[in-house]
Amino acid sequence: MKKNVLKLTAATFSIIGAGIILFNSAAEMALAANNGKVEKVPTSYQVSDSLETALPKPETKEEDGGKVNYFVSMDSLNTGTPTDTDLTMEEAAETGNQYLKDIFGLDLEGAYVSMSYNPGTVTFPRAFWDGDVRFGEEVKTDDDTWHFFIDAVTGELFMLSCSETLDVDVQLGYDSSLENNYGVYAEAAKEIAERCDLVGGPVADVKYGSQGYGSNNPDITMEVYGENGQIANLTFSRYNQRFLGLITDTSRVITDRAMEDLMKEDAEATDWQTETLEDGSVIQWREQ
Repeated sequence: MKKNVLKLTAATFSIIGAGIILFNSAAEMALAANNGKVEKVPTSYQVSDSLETALPKPETKEEDGGKVNYFVSMDSLNTGTPTDTDLTMEEAAETGNQYLKDIFGLDLEGAYVSMSYNPGTVTFPRAFWDGDVRFGEEVKTDDDTWHFFIDAVTGELFMLSCSETLDVDVQLGYDSSLENNYGVYAEAAKEIAERCDLVGGPVADVKYGSQGYGSNNPDITMEVYGENGQIANLTFSRYNQRFLGLITDTSRVITDRAMEDLMKEDAEATDWQTETLEDGSVIQWREQ
């Protein structure tokens, strides 16, 4: 007999449960969308026949009494088509850019904003717009880039992130000392969460979440708990303490529920056998 084996470490369960997938969200959602399990929503709104469009004239926005000019275009890899109830590409870009300004303090003058639309995926069943923001028309891997996910209809924020590539070599491995010595990150997370109202009111507590890295930049994620029960995940660089991004409570809830539904469906559909190995890993398999 042939066995289908699925190996899931305890750390994997922890990350999925907390919703801390800040820098892998875009790739994961794109892959899930292509697996054929997502029903497309009919639409009367049509994007350009050529997705690889030339950059339009700059969008001009009023900001603090001054004009902000940035360029908006559809990403060349975009495959989704917005419905007539969704925000337009320009409206979504303006909404996402406002989040970047309000939370990151980003000056968008001269920025290039590349937009993509997705009707929802298996692991994130809500239609969303996402945007990549960079400065300079040419894509350079070592440039800082910003990214946002927002609800396609309401514009509600799901995620913001900044990708920073360091010009020095630093250790990317796990720092066990931070498990009990994360005060500087907790203070920063609380300040940002309350200033930007990320948990719907005052912060009740901040806890250590996880560690990882993006590009060559090691990071640490704090779990911020609001007095009303909302939770936001805020990530910082372990190298220079720079704020790198966040996942909102709404995004966390959507992802957690989708993963629970998938695991429940899979468990009901098949008889899985489970074995825990000495290293703490969990192996699940089913006979075919």
